[in-house]
Amino acid sequence: MNTPTLSIIIPVLNEADGIVQVLERLQGFRRQGAEVIVVDGGSADGTAERARPLADCVTTAGRGRGLQMNAGAARASGDVFLFLHADTLLPASAPSLIIEAIDHGACWGRFDVRIEGAIRGLGLVAFMMNWRSRLTGIATGDQALFVTRAAFLRHGGFPAIPLMEDIVFSSWMREEARPACLTAKVTTSGRRWEKHGLLRTILTMWWLRLRFFLGASPTALAREYGYIPHET
Repeated sequence: MNTPTLSIIIPVLNEADGIVQVLERLQGFRRQGAEVIVVDGGSADGTAERARPLADCVTTAGRGRGLQMNAGAARASGDVFLFLHADTLLPASAPSLIIEAIDHGACWGRFDVRIEGAIRGLGLVAFMMNWRSRLTGIATGDQALFVTRAAFLRHGGFPAIPLMEDIVFSSWMREEARPACLTAKVTTSGRRWEKHGLLRTILTMWWLRLRFFLGASPTALAREYGYIPHET
């Protein structure tokens, strides 16, 4: 049986300050056979140009992580897709842990997360995110979601919505199987908590998620969150 191959798909938007660091950390994985695809959503700061020497493919798509990740998957050649945020770093063992989970029957999963930042309380936030994900079977994009190509295609990829695409996709996948919850930790930036404050950010995210589940428009919620999607 051949070892499954891995495609790492990174949606980006104005990430010039940090994209080189993220991609440099992935070069060892590329040497091991992983493919790195960067999907730019219309950056105005040269993100794509900085990414190009360090990726197998840099492509463009309409703004929005769901659209961008779907575009990356369409270009990917791997048997397994790993969706990585541009401010998130993988543990060195990530590819082998993912392949091991797939070999043991998982069709999707995610990592535990550690939040790096200067304010107090981020450790507790990460603990609660990991605990909630284990309890509910829902993964967020900060946790570096991975899925087999076959399962991704069965469910039609991510929904074309500007917010909560990871929550919706996880709920679709959960109907098929519980996620593989890997205890190895990815490290994600605490910049949004630092920018708006810990308690305010938590309450805002809970409020947006509650309203989304009650039927509020994802586009309207995205605008309130401070993200203005392109009109289609």
